[in-house]
Amino acid sequence: MTIDPWVIVFSAATVLTTIAMGFWSAQKSKTASDFFVAGRSVGVGWNASAISGEYLSAASFMGVAGMVMSSGYDALWYPVGYACGYLFLLLFIAGPLRRFGAYTIPDFAEGRFDSPLFRKIAVIFVLFIGFFYTMPQMKGAGTTLAYIFPGIPYWAGVLLIGAVITLNVALGGMKGITLVQAFQYWLKMFAISVPVFVLMAVYGHYGTQLAANGEVGNPMTSVVSQAGETLPGSVTLRKELPQKAPPDVAWLAPFGPLTSKAARAANVPVEESRPYALLYTYSLIIALVCGTAGLPHILVRFYTNPDGVAAKRTTMWVMILIGIFYLFPPIFGVIGRNLLPELYAGTGAKGTDKIVLELPQVLNQTLPGLGSVMSGITCAGAFAAFMSTFSGLLVSMTGALAHDVYGRILRPESTQRQRMRMFRVGAVVLGSGAVLAGSFVEPFQINFMVGQAFAIAAASYFPLLFMSIWWRGLTMKGAAS
Repeated sequence: MTIDPWVIVFSAATVLTTIAMGFWSAQKSKTASDFFVAGRSVGVGWNASAISGEYLSAASFMGVAGMVMSSGYDALWYPVGYACGYLFLLLFIAGPLRRFGAYTIPDFAEGRFDSPLFRKIAVIFVLFIGFFYTMPQMKGAGTTLAYIFPGIPYWAGVLLIGAVITLNVALGGMKGITLVQAFQYWLKMFAISVPVFVLMAVYGHYGTQLAANGEVGNPMTSVVSQAGETLPGSVTLRKELPQKAPPDVAWLAPFGPLTSKAARAANVPVEESRPYALLYTYSLIIALVCGTAGLPHILVRFYTNPDGVAAKRTTMWVMILIGIFYLFPPIFGVIGRNLLPELYAGTGAKGTDKIVLELPQVLNQTLPGLGSVMSGITCAGAFAAFMSTFSGLLVSMTGALAHDVYGRILRPESTQRQRMRMFRVGAVVLGSGAVLAGSFVEPFQINFMVGQAFAIAAASYFPLLFMSIWWRGLTMKGAAS
């Protein structure tokens, strides 16, 4: 088992910094308002960075590059959908939702329809969406730890990272994770961009990589029959592509067909084998755009802004920040097709989802030591990705239990201290459940699992919020259906 010391240094520094920030911020979380909505005092810049850090999950940092590598430019619909969802939030939801002044989305649901029953329905969907969305974060955690420590099992990485994040959330709540998530956005931006520029400086820019991709499938006509035989002229040797790799250049065309063999290896449905394949593409786009505007852990962050105007400005800056970020993961996928085609043969934690972690190591062949440093940086970014998103999900789910179930349904007379204690207990219980469930999702591709969570959010919270805000005639029965 070979362990790269630079990877250990950068990864450990990220985890320890996250824990230290959580402990420091926890000392400022004194009231229930601090735990649930950070005292409604987070400024536009901090909140935009925190939302971006929370939103750019393992699916964005690792999954997009992995899907571009395995599925071609069809996978670009994922970052496009992820980013466009914030336009819906800016235009239709962010301002009115903040002006309503609730603590949680179930709060909004009960207040809008004056129905305690609807609060219960809303809580169920918060937990349902949250658990679905924690699964890809756990896959990212297990994949990253398995890469850093090749000998440890996948579930050990899930357990370790899940325990650290659960501790952070239980100590500081929303106020405790705001500073952490803002820091983690900028760490992820640094970790995804710097290695890309270094790789292109050494191996050629984006256009060069595309041209090299197009040369696959044009084998040499000379035959080597014995060891020591020489060939005329210069020869470029390429690693042999496994059978699961795309056998032609069709996947180079923008929005070309899905690579069926790689898709089957990652448990992704083969879309082109179904009738109305284009309909499935449109369905994915709608799910990602509307699902983004319906994610409870993102929506609750707008309650941390001082007012509705600040919430709209925050949303605008979030679109800019994540739009810049999404320029880089597809480049990882394109370069990975040339330099690490052997990942096509892997599945689970050893498949294309780890391209962002492993690709920088090829720099060691040209510049010894540089690849280890770059790989350490990307591993630090991966830690920041799944830690920040899991933190936000856990706060959202725990807030629903402590504030909506315990504080409003089971014990309406409970004090702030009792609700804060329930928040901590709920964080431990839900965090443990997420770790347990995440131990069983290794075979699935990260972005595929994210798509399922977004589809649920798009079919539940987005229509509820959109119509509740803009249609006065919407009734409780109509919203519940």
